[in-house]
Amino acid sequence: MMLLADKWKDYELIDTGDGEKLERWGEYVLRRPDPQIIWPLDKEWSLWKNSHGHYHRSSKGGGQWEYKKHTPEKWTIKYKDLSFYIKPTGFKHTGLFPEQAANWDWIIEKIKKANRPIKVLNLFAYTGGATVAAAYGGAEEVCHVDASKGMVTWAKENVHLSGLGDKKVRFIVDDVFKFVQREIRRGRKYDAIIMDPPSYGRGPGGEVWKIEEKLYEFIELCMNVLSDNPLFLLINSYTSGFSPIVLENILNSSMGKKYRGKIYSGEIGIPVTKTNLVLPCGIFGRWESLK
Repeated sequence: MMLLADKWKDYELIDTGDGEKLERWGEYVLRRPDPQIIWPLDKEWSLWKNSHGHYHRSSKGGGQWEYKKHTPEKWTIKYKDLSFYIKPTGFKHTGLFPEQAANWDWIIEKIKKANRPIKVLNLFAYTGGATVAAAYGGAEEVCHVDASKGMVTWAKENVHLSGLGDKKVRFIVDDVFKFVQREIRRGRKYDAIIMDPPSYGRGPGGEVWKIEEKLYEFIELCMNVLSDNPLFLLINSYTSGFSPIVLENILNSSMGKKYRGKIYSGEIGIPVTKTNLVLPCGIFGRWESLK
């Protein structure tokens, strides 16, 4: 299964080739590297050469932006009724993964159609795209957890920017493993869990996360904070190199043994305007209730 994030107006994947992508973020065009783009560029036409910003990788690791035109430190783009701040960072990212719009639509629809109060736990939650979607969808409560204080602050800004400041959203800066363990002890329960685990990372106290070693254990841990009537569990993965079937197998071996529901997996991609190709941007696995 391939889900396409093809309903954007403020974002566009204009062209791809030779390890780079050319994107429009609102009024600004950025040129960034992407490891999935191993096909050649047909032609480096004018917009490639005159983008607002071009991220150059360094042979020593990391990289830096070269700005050819005036580009603000941050600006706003919209996806339907949702709004987000875009800010190019020193690690090539902009603070938003536009392909996740395919998941946002699904999250919103699932919560709206539940016809009951839904509490959502968003783990490894970054700048809060899924948090904004869940709040917009009408979740009774959203708990947003990330180890980076800066990303949590950015998420708060996105929630308010989208006009959702009156919604009940808890923002937590913490190691997700430790947070979930504490929620279990507190007896807190959630009806939906979203997680976007990195392949490798460190928590605030130096805790090491390796997805191939920790993911199954973490999902089993998270099942202890699910309510008796859960709505969904969504896993995203960007850089693990896993097949989507790996996520499906993990969900069948955990959620599938305890809850009746539908389990499936696939890829998420963005269509390329100039060539009609699709850029793959990661994988997902979903468990959802059948009610």
